[in-house]
Amino acid sequence: MIGWLQALLILGTLVVLHVPLGDYMARALDGGRHWKAERLIYRACGVDPDREQDWKHYFVALMAFTVMSILALFTLFTTQQWLPWSLGHGGMPWKLALNTAVSFTTNTSWQNYAGESTTGHLAVMAGLGVQAFVSAAVGMCVALALVRGLIRRSSGELGNFWVDLMRCILRVLLPIAVIFGVILIALGVEQNLHGSQTYATVAGGQQTIIGGPIGSWEPIKLLSGDGGGFFNASSAHPFENPNAWSTAIEILLMLLVPTAFIRTFGRMVGSLRQSWTLLTVVAIIFGLLLGAAVLAQNAHTGTVTAAVGGNYEGTETRIGVNGSTLFGVAATGTADGAGAASYDSFSSMGGGVLLAAMMLGEVSPGGTGSGLYGLLIAVLLAVFVGGLMVGRTPEYLRKRIGFVEMRYVVSYALVAHTLILLFSAVAIALPVGRASMGNVGAHGFTEIIYAYTSNVQSNGSSMAGLNGNTGFYNLTMAAAMFLGRYVPMAFILALAGRLGLQRQGAVTVGTLRPYGVNFLVLTTGAALILALLNFLPALSLGPLADGMH
Repeated sequence: MIGWLQALLILGTLVVLHVPLGDYMARALDGGRHWKAERLIYRACGVDPDREQDWKHYFVALMAFTVMSILALFTLFTTQQWLPWSLGHGGMPWKLALNTAVSFTTNTSWQNYAGESTTGHLAVMAGLGVQAFVSAAVGMCVALALVRGLIRRSSGELGNFWVDLMRCILRVLLPIAVIFGVILIALGVEQNLHGSQTYATVAGGQQTIIGGPIGSWEPIKLLSGDGGGFFNASSAHPFENPNAWSTAIEILLMLLVPTAFIRTFGRMVGSLRQSWTLLTVVAIIFGLLLGAAVLAQNAHTGTVTAAVGGNYEGTETRIGVNGSTLFGVAATGTADGAGAASYDSFSSMGGGVLLAAMMLGEVSPGGTGSGLYGLLIAVLLAVFVGGLMVGRTPEYLRKRIGFVEMRYVVSYALVAHTLILLFSAVAIALPVGRASMGNVGAHGFTEIIYAYTSNVQSNGSSMAGLNGNTGFYNLTMAAAMFLGRYVPMAFILALAGRLGLQRQGAVTVGTLRPYGVNFLVLTTGAALILALLNFLPALSLGPLADGMH
């Protein structure tokens, strides 16, 4: 009961906060005057903020920024030993450095290393902390471009990538991160520039305690969908997450911006009714995932679980089974990937629910920006199917959804499925891939497909039984993260450019209304069927088979 009350409190607070934040984001991110500080940055970078870009130029700017970010992080990690605040850590091997650079640039934050024993404070602050802001902002930029494509008439211009990037960082992410950083530090999250310090224990022994700039990274790690941890234990570590109140705030932060972006969409298209409909879709999917995970984690599948009342192994004891499950579903449903419990210790079915949440494309509510455009893909598919069912040309927001538009929608939808299954199959087939498996059979297979699903869907959470810090996994995971992030973005921007060039048609009696029960059922069904049917064989061989063993 306490767990359900905690969930209702968090979700109720989220519903209240998403309204003012979503309205503010609509005003702050689209149109209006440039701030003086922003103009200074544009002038220093040689950017004309009043010049808009078509989808190709928008994507080129995005990829140029991405490549430079990867190179900067790679250099920082490999030369760490010669930089200040390295805390005695050496440079990363190049394969691990490449994997980590791609990981944080793509907003995945998969870590094939233990943070407290590998990265110094400069790498955390100037590298990982900065990328937490900018990688999230990139996803928000693509979502803004798609919305503009839907609402503009006969225009291929989608905005200016550099303007969108600066506004997302300076006007949204940074202020919220500062506010919640102060709150989390006040609740006990550590914030200093200490390294390893040794103290005498009461029993006469010695204990080494590591400090660092944790409180300044923690809010943006959760807010942005970053999910990376200063410590290997992530949000299960008391320095990152000291109590039940900080746990509730961290869950709220993971859900806040993706949910508010749905409200922003409603404001930008001039229909709050649509935003409430999409929020209902998200709530239904999130509720189904949370209910299934709670049932799985509380099931008495053996003598021990029956005796203690649930699957407590690897669980955060301060918040219990239900609190740990809520954190896990929020992390995998939002592309964040943080962990307040060991996901490898979840029951087979419970871990399968977390895997399914990522396989859905993380649209419940998904990542910062990526959740919105993933949800809109499900909407376009639902509109297309609904239009065919009534014998009408499918339309959405008075834009025709024809063959070319659906080609981009289907291409987007197939990218993640293809990459996840392909990389998982290669890893299972090759001896070098199987050599890293800590478990065999169905559970070992689940760990591998979980890892590549986490990589491709920019989540970053992991099951600890797989050793990813090998040459094979560092390189293949880097490729999975890069392709899984930017190939779908290319299709989204191409679709936005195509839609923007269209004129808006007239609404007729045969036009499918983008709200109401019919639209709700179609969109929810499209989101579920589009993902899970493609992954049903893999789920059957992995968590389902493991659970029935």
